[in-house]
Amino acid sequence: MDNSSIIIYTDGACRGNPGVGSWAATLEYKQHKKEISGLSPHTTNNQMELTAVIEALKCIKVIPSQIIINTDSQYVQKGMTEWITGWKKKNWKNVKNHILWQELDSLANMHHIDWKWVRGHDGNLGNEYVDMLCNKVLDKQMGI
Repeated sequence: MDNSSIIIYTDGACRGNPGVGSWAATLEYKQHKKEISGLSPHTTNNQMELTAVIEALKCIKVIPSQIIINTDSQYVQKGMTEWITGWKKKNWKNVKNHILWQELDSLANMHHIDWKWVRGHDGNLGNEYVDMLCNKVLDKQMGI
């Protein structure tokens, strides 16, 4: 792990798509660790994936920061590294979740971010942990 970077893992989940959704993130910097999560009563999985990253970035107090964001969402990773330039050129026309994308873009532009895609449910401990946090939020909401 790079000691000069904030390491973030994010995940989003939905029971039904759309349906009840949750998001979670962990932030780690040197010896400091923080976990956050939340719930949305009617949403989509992609909206929760975006929200997890947005809420994680809102927690960062030092601007700019070096950040590594680990996500199992190719939608988020490719959106921020490949697709966003074209979306901006087209003034966000026909972009689903454009409000969330614009908020994420604004927050991301304050930092130096390395966007990493990790395969979900493949033994990556950080990814497995945020997945567990998402499911814990959903289970609690559904009385499980």
